[in-house]
Amino acid sequence: MATTNHTDTPPGPSGYPIVGSTFEFADDRLRFVTDTAEEYGPVASFEVAGTTIYQISDPELVEQVLVQNNQSYIKGELFQEALGDALGEGLLTSEGSAWRDQRHRVQPAFHPQMLEAYSEQMTDGIERLLDSWSDGETRNVHEDMMHLTVEIAADALFDVDIRDEQAAISDALEAVMDYAERPYHAPDWVPTPENRRYRDALETLDDVADRIVEKHEADGGDDVVSMLLAAQGEDITRERVRDEIVTILLAGHETTALTLTYALYLLGRNAEQRERLQAELDDVLGGRLPTMGDLDDLPYTEQTIKESMRRYPPVWELVREATEPDTLGDYEIPAGTTVTMHPWVIHHDDRIYDEPLSFRPERWSGEFERSIPKFGYFPFGGGPRRCIGDRFAMLEARLVLATVAQDWTVEPHDDLSFAPSITLRPDGPVEMTVHRRD
Repeated sequence: MATTNHTDTPPGPSGYPIVGSTFEFADDRLRFVTDTAEEYGPVASFEVAGTTIYQISDPELVEQVLVQNNQSYIKGELFQEALGDALGEGLLTSEGSAWRDQRHRVQPAFHPQMLEAYSEQMTDGIERLLDSWSDGETRNVHEDMMHLTVEIAADALFDVDIRDEQAAISDALEAVMDYAERPYHAPDWVPTPENRRYRDALETLDDVADRIVEKHEADGGDDVVSMLLAAQGEDITRERVRDEIVTILLAGHETTALTLTYALYLLGRNAEQRERLQAELDDVLGGRLPTMGDLDDLPYTEQTIKESMRRYPPVWELVREATEPDTLGDYEIPAGTTVTMHPWVIHHDDRIYDEPLSFRPERWSGEFERSIPKFGYFPFGGGPRRCIGDRFAMLEARLVLATVAQDWTVEPHDDLSFAPSITLRPDGPVEMTVHRRD
């Protein structure tokens, strides 16, 4: 990579006239951001699709953006272009007082006392899925996990059964993420296959959200939708309730599905760690379903999830836009600048992690966690906009993994390859042969 000659901006790949680094970035995003951090240091700059991007790869600077100076940053135009049409004014895309009010209204659904009620719905869902598995068959495990987590999200958080629609909903959510994956698109009015698929997906999700709202308007309840409908007013409109449903379906299921897919893949490729996990599950559970009360006695299960999210972080990139000038390291950040931070890069930094490409759940001792920088590990983001459902996601991931791993082993067919979008998505099916344990 050739460095830029400007002294008033951070160094970085110069790319090509007009297009900058667009093609290099689109060809292999993970390699591009990794190489950029390694070659140009903690603050680097490059251009993609006409936008100048400042890439931050130092944990202290990430903390500055997400925590210390968070009031100076918003999600920004790039994020809105990727997901704004789909999510409207849901929690992921809203800003300012509207966002604060929505988060306040939704927060009670994720309080610890609510999680125990959700745990039984989670294990019921995974039992139904495993009933469809047959010893020795090949499964697209990622598809299984996607269907499972969207079913759990709807059941636990919306009090609706979407099993008859889960395939259509999963396909629609997949289409939204496919669309968000591309750094550039044909104009919306051009009837390309991609645009048609995306518009069909938005229509499907809008229809599902409308039906969920109508059900709750008629029946009431004590779930997220009922909480929001009860708070309708100047800031919380019916349309925003619909937007929140789609947001939770998208954000509340895909990252957990990815975590589980990658955890099972890593266990399938690492026999020593798989056997250690199974020994813990056999000792504590003895063949019964796990409950929330068992989780304190399953430390290696939690370590396996943490290490999976380190090795393959479901949210591999965070994007912010500066609303006012800031200073990051040795560089001034002008207002309007897009700033990116990458768990993918920092989670694989050998200055923080010994053998960062190895799968070692046992590294996650309390002593180790206290020794790493605060933002040396941030799979759920950080600061005021840290993922609101992080505890829900960790509960679900541990319960599902424990339920699967105590009775089944998986044998991945191929190495993983990725199609990074807003999330670290696999590039195609993740096929594994499933074997029932003796």
